[in-house]
Amino acid sequence: MTQASPSVDKDKRNWIVATSVVGAAGVATVAVPFISTFQPSERAKAAGAAVEVDISNIKPGEKLTVEWRGKPVWIVRRTPEQLASLKLNDPELADPMSKRKPSELTPVYARNEVRSIKPEVFVAVGICTHLGCSPSDRFQPGPQASLPDTWHGGFLCACHGSTFDLAGRVYKNKPAPDNLEVPPHMYMTDNKILIGEDKKA
Repeated sequence: MTQASPSVDKDKRNWIVATSVVGAAGVATVAVPFISTFQPSERAKAAGAAVEVDISNIKPGEKLTVEWRGKPVWIVRRTPEQLASLKLNDPELADPMSKRKPSELTPVYARNEVRSIKPEVFVAVGICTHLGCSPSDRFQPGPQASLPDTWHGGFLCACHGSTFDLAGRVYKNKPAPDNLEVPPHMYMTDNKILIGEDKKA
């Protein structure tokens, strides 16, 4: 009996390697688009897919804005001084304990004076409850244009002059009828917030 020539074995081996490489490339080409379908699409995000946010780099007194359901969501890390000033605002506020429309505007875990899960971190939808403008930051306390002399910091809606404190609570006698909305959210870790879901609540 004669054995197969080494050149035939070598040719077979080369053919097997070549077809394996082509096959693997084909599988990868099919798999990548398939796997990517597990990621939320832009349409799904706009429809309300939850948004994960790393808040570790937000310094005290700073604000981060992210998008959820096509809306701006603010995450503010309040300083101890800003937190202490919230009580001083109560007599000037229209709804200091967030009793108006609680099911629409304030989840159970934010129905407190600081309107948040963790006192130092405030999460709110940055849209004025009057006609939908986005208020601007006015974190600096003290007298300023379009603000009262007793201003302790917060937000000013330039469209019609509504003002909100650093817990998103609206001041009395302003066009905005309600406090800013606190969206559903939860902490995944100390430094990660999931906006749009609150399963642990």
